[in-house]
Amino acid sequence: MSVKNEIRKQIINALSGAQFPIATPKALLEAFPHGADTKCKSGDIEMTAGKAGTLLNSDDFPFTSAEQVADTILERAGL
Repeated sequence: MSVKNEIRKQIINALSGAQFPIATPKALLEAFPHGADTKCKSGDIEMTAGKAGTLLNSDDFPFTSAEQVADTILERAGL
């Protein structure tokens, strides 16, 4: 599995218990199991939810699914 696909899968799994839509950056961070410290890792690539949150802007909200969150973060990270 590619790094991109592995991290995408990890983000989606981390948000499996989240209530969507998620309307704010704060609510998104709170939806991750360990908040901003939630980590996704594949190979040499590691990203925390807090770091990923810096890639988002207010126009990205609301998010309607974990897949949408993962795809937006990965696109912004250049993966």
